[in-house]
Amino acid sequence: MVVCGDDGLAHRLAAELRGVYREQVTLVVPPSGRRVRQPVVGRARAASAALRDMVNAAVNRTGNSDAAGGTGGTGGPGRELEATEPTEDVLADAGVERATALALVYDDDETNIRAALTARRLNPRLRLVLRLYNRRLGQHIEELLDQSAALASGGGPGSGSGSTTVLSDADTAAPALAATALVGTSKVVETDGLLLRAVERNPPRPGEVADPGLCTLALLSATSNDPAGADGSEDSGENGPQLLPDAAAVEAATGRGTVALEQVSYSGPPLPAGRAGVPAFGELFSRRLRWSLAGLAACVVALAVALMVVTGDHPLHATYVTLLDLFSINEPAHNADIGRQILQLLSGFVGLLLLPVLLAAVLEALGTFRSASTLRKPPRGLGGHVVLLGLGKIGTRVLTRLREMDIPVVCVEADPEARGMATARRLRVPVVLGDVTQEGVLEAAKIHRAHSLLALTSVDTTNLEAVLYARSVRSRLRVVLRLYDDDFATAVYRTLRAAHPRALTRSRSVTHLAAPSFAGAMMGRQILGAIPVERRVLLFAAVEVAGHPQLEGKTVGEAFRAGAWRVLALEVSDGERTAGADSPSEGARESRLVWELPDTYVLRGSDRVVLAATRRGLAELLGRRARQQSPG
Repeated sequence: MVVCGDDGLAHRLAAELRGVYREQVTLVVPPSGRRVRQPVVGRARAASAALRDMVNAAVNRTGNSDAAGGTGGTGGPGRELEATEPTEDVLADAGVERATALALVYDDDETNIRAALTARRLNPRLRLVLRLYNRRLGQHIEELLDQSAALASGGGPGSGSGSTTVLSDADTAAPALAATALVGTSKVVETDGLLLRAVERNPPRPGEVADPGLCTLALLSATSNDPAGADGSEDSGENGPQLLPDAAAVEAATGRGTVALEQVSYSGPPLPAGRAGVPAFGELFSRRLRWSLAGLAACVVALAVALMVVTGDHPLHATYVTLLDLFSINEPAHNADIGRQILQLLSGFVGLLLLPVLLAAVLEALGTFRSASTLRKPPRGLGGHVVLLGLGKIGTRVLTRLREMDIPVVCVEADPEARGMATARRLRVPVVLGDVTQEGVLEAAKIHRAHSLLALTSVDTTNLEAVLYARSVRSRLRVVLRLYDDDFATAVYRTLRAAHPRALTRSRSVTHLAAPSFAGAMMGRQILGAIPVERRVLLFAAVEVAGHPQLEGKTVGEAFRAGAWRVLALEVSDGERTAGADSPSEGARESRLVWELPDTYVLRGSDRVVLAATRRGLAELLGRRARQQSPG
């Protein structure tokens, strides 16, 4: 395996492949002086020690363990190369011509695309995994590279070798970060129109029977105040979170929350772009101005009808003459009868009333267009909203996700040219420009009336400073921090829990959430997405049954392994019916995925299933398959 990158995701992905999948990894990173982030845990330990000293001075230390499950050790052979750019010589030195898979996770899309085209030419059968922020461009690049591999190797693009997978760490982490900011919000994995919805449920009351939904995916930690608390790490024992528990474990667990797969369906179209265009008529003019315009139009119609009755003119000619009188461009009716003269005077009076209304309409329209193209300020009386810090790649995706759920958001950004400023204008989201560490910035975002705070800047210390200041303003504010290092997250969590035991605190690492999906794609499986369970990760993958002795020839019930993997659905062709289904409703559906499979259904080698798996469970499946297919 070859991993090329310039930030924390590359190091986290290499650690995932070595520690979980036990693969030989070559890591290509920029020279030490040009790295955006130092490797994995280097710089965070000094900050953790300083933070512990601050805790000792402020509050008593607690003996609780943290919810910071790491990616595992860096076990497994490998080497590290330093190169400024992934040129052809660098890729050749890294062994791309002999590699099984290559991950290009640079922060720049153009760098990843250029290296992918070079690597595909060096090794047409290479499995490529690209990190691209531009989703539409990623689809075209994936098709192009797959077609190139098929023509060069003579096989099909879906043959398993020479395949290309385009992923985005922002898209992978955004649903989890958005859901974490809201109590009771479901966690969603969405890809290619498929929507998996996992709901976090509180423990049932005495006498109540918990509804497992389609299945129970996880048991939360045995902590009453904060499920993501001290017992939420991967090595927290029986009191920590349990992924994919069996029926006996679910029944025996009392007083513990669960994560259940409640609903599976296909998602609708993405957020329409109409909000970015010209504002609707109702948004151009105020309600009072619209009523004024409607009243004047009614007066014009009444005058035209009256003129038609008095003079006997044709309706069109009567309307034309009325408009001439209205705009004072008609000849005075000196020689006309008294009725015509009165109507001309009334038309002139209505014309005088029309001028200020037209001027007000023009000014309001210009003001509406101006406000649509500029940043909005938080409205007065706003409350119960989410304060989002940072409009970079991650913050932009989280903002879009929150607005799709119709959740009020106020953004705080220091850079007026940040990536997400255009998205904030398009969605008409209030933005406060300023450094979050400066006094008065969070107050302008109405932090004292906010529901939760999402600190998603790329600097851990900035996120921590903003959260500490926000907690000083509102002690019970729900906060979610983006923290890169697990040890640093441990110290942060202990500090905040000791100082504010009744407040809810979450820490999330974007690289920690994204690395399992990238690693699974490098191993040759389609990772549909990942759902965070505290600081652990549950993966959803599409797997071919053939070649897996743990699945092939076994029933769905026999293939289930608690804590490792569980078959959720079976992919069927159009018109195909599932053997063992009890009713037509369990057969082929329009989605071509059969859910709620009977435990007696026998998995065949030609089947393709969707399963939920832990990282180590998926590593066991993929590792055995890889050894069986190796030339040796």
